[in-house]
Amino acid sequence: MTSCPGINVEVAAADYWRRQIKCQDACPVNTDARGYVRAIARGDFEEAYLIARGPNPLASICGRVCGAPCEAACRRKDLDQAVSIRALKRFAGERWGPEADRVSPLDMLGRVLASPGPGQCSGTEELVSLRRLLRRLDAPAPTGPRVAIVGSGPAGLAAAHDLALLGLCPVVFEMEPVPAGMLALGIPAYRLPRELIQAEVEVIRALGVRFECNVRVGTDVSMDELRKEFPATVIAVGAKYSRSLPIRGTEGPGVLGGVEFLRDVALGERTALGERVIVIGGGNVAYDVARSVIRQAEMDISRTALRQAGVREVNMVSLESLEEMPADDVEIIEGDEEGVRRHHRLGPKEILRDSGGHVRGAVFQRAVRVFDETGRFAPQFDESDTVTIDADTVLWAIGQQSDLSFIPTDSDIKLTDRGMIECDPEKTTTVARDVFVAGDVATGPRLLIHAVASGKRAARAVHHFLTGKSIKAEQVTMHLSIADYEREAGYETQARVPVPTLERERRIASQTASVEMGYTKELACREAGRCLDCGVNTIFDSDKCVLCGGCADICPELCLRLVSVSGLTHSQQLDNLLDARYSPEELSGASAIIKDETRCIRCALCAKRCPVGAITMERLTFAGTWVEA
Repeated sequence: MTSCPGINVEVAAADYWRRQIKCQDACPVNTDARGYVRAIARGDFEEAYLIARGPNPLASICGRVCGAPCEAACRRKDLDQAVSIRALKRFAGERWGPEADRVSPLDMLGRVLASPGPGQCSGTEELVSLRRLLRRLDAPAPTGPRVAIVGSGPAGLAAAHDLALLGLCPVVFEMEPVPAGMLALGIPAYRLPRELIQAEVEVIRALGVRFECNVRVGTDVSMDELRKEFPATVIAVGAKYSRSLPIRGTEGPGVLGGVEFLRDVALGERTALGERVIVIGGGNVAYDVARSVIRQAEMDISRTALRQAGVREVNMVSLESLEEMPADDVEIIEGDEEGVRRHHRLGPKEILRDSGGHVRGAVFQRAVRVFDETGRFAPQFDESDTVTIDADTVLWAIGQQSDLSFIPTDSDIKLTDRGMIECDPEKTTTVARDVFVAGDVATGPRLLIHAVASGKRAARAVHHFLTGKSIKAEQVTMHLSIADYEREAGYETQARVPVPTLERERRIASQTASVEMGYTKELACREAGRCLDCGVNTIFDSDKCVLCGGCADICPELCLRLVSVSGLTHSQQLDNLLDARYSPEELSGASAIIKDETRCIRCALCAKRCPVGAITMERLTFAGTWVEA
């Protein structure tokens, strides 16, 4: 037993155990990432897909392009590197999702909504319980009140999907010729195949959702006309227009928005680019733009159908240093491989033009600071230290904004001073009772999975508004003892398995050649086996414990310690627990076993070592259940 004055301890409760599953806690739609990763590890790929699909109508798309906050939170990265959760979701989708072409969209939905088998994880149970609740509430088939959804991006698709499940009749209005908004026109095909998008959309269409493409609200139909025809409207137009800075020379030919360029590439529309291209920005969209330009350049050389004559050099200029760049590491690495030339800590000062008005370059000033002492974005520049980069074309990729010009100036839908819709982003409500918002237009630009979560919240809000019936999710939490718990041999030393990629020459020769090739079955199972399975916990029975210290001695990560209770910092919760079980005299010499959860790898050696069976390995399950609020 050791003395440890000042150690602050927390008594494990239901919320404590849930917070240990950090991947699920970090997911905006609460996907049980641990559940589908462990299903892959044991070879049950269909269950893995069903778990991933349960709370997320765009699971297969997220398997390709999600920002993966689950990976950022993964406890495995404290040991070495996070589990490749997104790539494993793609693996499951390729085998059992709509892209697998195993069954029709309705059959696929039937599998997702089928009653879960014994021990099945919470992803499917959420939808099953929702369907059962709707039956009890006598919810209509998807021919109930009609709902207009403006925009078919991830927020609009998620809202349409859930509204249809809730018995309402969504009609989605999309200004572009194809559904899916920026998924189809803003994310390059080399990252997100168009046939995969179509497959996901067809599943949603199979629920009874209607899509009206090539319809621009504000031109082809007014917002007022929509509101007269539909009892509720969801605005989910996203942020699909590029931002720029009002510097000298920015107006005129040769200076384009990066997002608009990506749209042209997606639709096969020709965009004139010169030999030297500058992309201003340092995020993922900037890399989408730069890498798409490189592919156009390679296609010029090959003289293919989408020829863009002359591009030979692509420079990316970012305000941030390499360490500060918001782009994902994989984007930076693959961009370097493909020939993107990076320039850091430079802010645009002027676009240079020749006497004919053509772009000939851009002047940048050195950034001496990007963020202030509090981490707030507050760049400062040395105006005397400038850099000039030659160029024929400049593409802005410093952020996006929404176009809300379709909202009448005299409308009861109010706009803020920043030009956004006045709303409660969590409730998705606006000042106008019948109008709701979802996605980037409600929150500002965020991750794809945040837009999905926002769309799902909007569907619940619309359902309550139109039916007067409110539903909410409740969770039933249980700890189930695991008999003969075992782990994969050597899982704790297994390095992260890289996702195979296409070689550089082949991938830059096409706008549609997928860079990531995905895991094989062998690689997926190996990578899934690295998961620490944070839903499994070591549960201690103090009545059985004889304080032998064997568990602490055998722990390979040194996460268990036998200490004096007097050396612990007592929270009120701990005080209450101790006072209820022990007298002051007993506490004066009492001991405790404390555990550092950040270090535990769930190896179960402590449970196997315990001579009296005081330690068991138990799995936490918390099934989502929908109830009437």
